[in-house]
Amino acid sequence: MSNLHPFPTSPTPSPALPLPFDPAMAPGLRGRMLREALPEPLQRLLDHGRVGRHSRFTEDGFADVVEDWTPPDGVTPRQAMQARRALAEIDETILAPAPANHLLGRILALLSHFPAKATTPEVEQLLAMDWADDLGEFPAWAIDQAARRWRRTRKWRPSIAEIRALCEEACAEERGLAERLRAIAVAGERTGEAAGGTGAARPMLASALRRMR
Repeated sequence: MSNLHPFPTSPTPSPALPLPFDPAMAPGLRGRMLREALPEPLQRLLDHGRVGRHSRFTEDGFADVVEDWTPPDGVTPRQAMQARRALAEIDETILAPAPANHLLGRILALLSHFPAKATTPEVEQLLAMDWADDLGEFPAWAIDQAARRWRRTRKWRPSIAEIRALCEEACAEERGLAERLRAIAVAGERTGEAAGGTGAARPMLASALRRMR
C-alpha cells in the first residue's frame, strides 16, 4: 500500500508527512513508525497519557480486560486540531473500509479452499450479504491478513466471528492509535470551549457590576 497523502498546510509548519504505513510490517513496528511521523506535541501527549484497565463482562460472564487511555491535562485547541488531522488521515486511508468487491472476492476465495455442502443461489447470496455486513468495517489489508492467516493455520471452514476476530487483531495497533488521537482531540476541544465560555462571560459580569454601582 502506498504512503498516505500529506496533511493540508497549516498556519504553523508541522513535521513533514505523509504517514508511513506498510501492512506487511510487524504491528509493533507499524505503530511506532506512525507515532514517530506525528507532530512532536502529539507524540508527547501520547507518551504521557494515563492508562487504566477494567474487566469487561457479557451475558456469558467475564469477557476480557479493557484498556482505557486518558490524555494528560492541558491539551490545547491547537493540539486538538493536529489530532483531528492525523485522525482523519488514519480513518480515511489506513482504516478505510474495504471496497465491497474486494471484500467479497477475498472471502469467496477463502471459502473456496474449504468446500461445503451445496447451497442454492439464493442462500449463497444471503451468505455473501452476511459476510459483507459483518466485515464491512475493516480495511482491505486487515481482511487480506485474516484470510491469509486462516489459510495457513486452519483446516476447517471459518465462521464470520472467527474472521472478525482475526481482522480486529490485525488492525488493533492502528485502531488503538486512532482512539487515543480522538481522545486528545476531544480534550483539546473542550479546553477551547471552556476558554471561549469564560471569555464571553467576563463582559457580561463587568456590565452587571457597573449597573449595581
